[in-house]
Amino acid sequence: MELIHRRGPAWGLFVTVLGLTCVGVVMVYSASAVSAQAQFGDGAFYLKRQLAYAVIGVTAMSIARRVHYLKLRRWTIPLLGLAVLAVILVLFPHIGRVAGGARRWVSLGGVNFQPAEMAKLGMILYLSNFLANRGERVRDFASGVLPPLLIFLILAAAIVKQPDLGSVLVLGLITFAMLFAGGARLRHLFAVLVAAVPVALVVILRESYRSSRLVAFLDPWKDPRGAGFNIIQSLLAVGSGGITGLGLGHSQQKFFYLPEAHTDFIFAIIGEELGLVGAAAVILLFVLLAVLGLQIASRIRDRYGVLLTSGLVTMLVGQAALNIGVVLGAVPVTGVPLPFISFGGSSLVFSYLAIGIVLNISQYAKPAPAATAVADAPRPRGSRLPAWARP
Repeated sequence: MELIHRRGPAWGLFVTVLGLTCVGVVMVYSASAVSAQAQFGDGAFYLKRQLAYAVIGVTAMSIARRVHYLKLRRWTIPLLGLAVLAVILVLFPHIGRVAGGARRWVSLGGVNFQPAEMAKLGMILYLSNFLANRGERVRDFASGVLPPLLIFLILAAAIVKQPDLGSVLVLGLITFAMLFAGGARLRHLFAVLVAAVPVALVVILRESYRSSRLVAFLDPWKDPRGAGFNIIQSLLAVGSGGITGLGLGHSQQKFFYLPEAHTDFIFAIIGEELGLVGAAAVILLFVLLAVLGLQIASRIRDRYGVLLTSGLVTMLVGQAALNIGVVLGAVPVTGVPLPFISFGGSSLVFSYLAIGIVLNISQYAKPAPAATAVADAPRPRGSRLPAWARP
């Protein structure tokens, strides 16, 4: 793969993502070696797969970086339609694969694929195109806010059935953030939030396991062996790490105490083995990802590029914040992976695909303010818009 040769936010973003991936590969092996040895007789079982997923993800990023982002507008409706179809088809018994009591995966040639990840990207592409076309009309509720909400509700209804409330929350965060960035009126967004609260409570309370998770979030010690077990074990892992941690590979919670140690709760193992120092370093990498992504967005020439970059960065950083919040007991338990770090092919590949799109957008951004004085300097090769994309 050709390395990112431009300096500035794009190079920093590329290095940040590779850093997160390296942390993820190491921690997936450390968190999963015990369970993988017991289950498959190979302690490196998950490590090998994560490395393969990383290679596929980097390849997808490399390809996406070479496809002009404005071409994506042509494929907005087909990709959104494919995402809607995928999240519906996964509900059918002979198509969707059940694991851990949830039907969230489609198995293609032995490779498990999670349609909810496609839905997030499809929603971002749709919202970027829709809001860019609407312009000032987004301030009108009926023509600017209602259509995206209807698309969100269709996707959310199918994903909740899987069930996957965590992906619905991420999808809702993306929709809200992009409508805000697109110029929707705050009173409209506030009204939507107020209306969403009773709906969310109905969805949670109608399923006993969801309501028990909500109760466990408020007081996990009321049911320490049931609904509160995950969060208690997670807090024990993070708390026992102290400042510098127990040392890489020395986690005690991964010995079948903490469920999903290499997926949803991998940040707890990071806190246990690498301590506050390691956990803070991971958080800082995600903060850096957000800052660099928003720097790129601030230099984009067109509204579509700004919205697309903002949506992709919101997806990655928002999902990271939700995952870390669950691990630290600040958010009720939901099944959301930590981007670039948790084990999982769909999450890793689509996260890299998102970064590839952002890196492509960065090639057409305005130069940094310090460089604007050199008005007649030649542009980097490939930074000029093709004829079909010019205004």
